[in-house]
Amino acid sequence: MTPFDFTVSAADGSRVALEQFRGQTLLIVNVASQCGYTRQYAGLEALHRAHHDRGFSVLAFPCNQFGQQEPGTAAEIADFCERNYQTTFPIFGKVNVNGDDADPLWTFLKEKRPGILGTTAIKWNFTKFLVSPEGEVVKRYGSDTTPEALEQDVLAAMAGP
Repeated sequence: MTPFDFTVSAADGSRVALEQFRGQTLLIVNVASQCGYTRQYAGLEALHRAHHDRGFSVLAFPCNQFGQQEPGTAAEIADFCERNYQTTFPIFGKVNVNGDDADPLWTFLKEKRPGILGTTAIKWNFTKFLVSPEGEVVKRYGSDTTPEALEQDVLAAMAGP
């Protein structure tokens, strides 16, 4: 099983098969629009634009589990991102990343790449998972790792094994 085998909710509530991203390098991120890390949207967009034509996509999943920092509706979140950061990468429906009702994709990602000391729980907004074009969950990054700091890892994942 890989992230490409999952189906997730789009911001409009429709279902999206991640199969459509098979063969691309992905950076999957839990995001929030009222967080101290929200400014990372600019770096995520820059990374997405710089490498999208070569098979890279950022996939953003709004989450309200940390400090209630993503209280808006999916439409409000998408509008905020487009207006303030001119985002062109997909922003999906809101998810829970921890707990009994965690989205299955996020449960999978956490199991494949646990955090520090083997813990699986997501600690905060803007946790990132790098996925290779083959579907391997290559690396997990904490909130304080900026998108700019990931560029070399993205390029290496795009180059393949």
